[in-house]
Amino acid sequence: MSDQQPDKVRIARQFISALPFSSALGMALEDLQDGVAVIAMPYDDKLVGDPRTGVIHGGAVSALMDTCCGAAVMSHPSHPGSTATIDLRIEYLRAARPGQRITARAECYHVTRSVAFVRATAHDEEDGSAVATATGSFVVEGTR
Repeated sequence: MSDQQPDKVRIARQFISALPFSSALGMALEDLQDGVAVIAMPYDDKLVGDPRTGVIHGGAVSALMDTCCGAAVMSHPSHPGSTATIDLRIEYLRAARPGQRITARAECYHVTRSVAFVRATAHDEEDGSAVATATGSFVVEGTR
């Protein structure tokens, strides 16, 4: 772990905890390093979109992926400062299994002077296929 890594983790945790929706969704940072972030969201009945099936609402999955992408941008080795979502396209591939935690992993793979590009996947606890994938672009401002 580099000398800057603990500072990036602290900043990412502050970023996530400062967002009221991420706290309400129970998001927790699991890993962060050099443009890659992993954030998990536990299953919660209050997040269910369809009471008949118990499936988590797509908006909660979207919020998880957006937050994870932002954290990945903030941890990129180019040291971007603050970030905001420009565009985020999410492909919902299948319903997450009721009762299971959802984990998103995002990678910031390219940063220009003003835009960062990110791709992400979200999985439940089942092995195999992703619940959703995302690609997005994010504004980057200044440096840390």
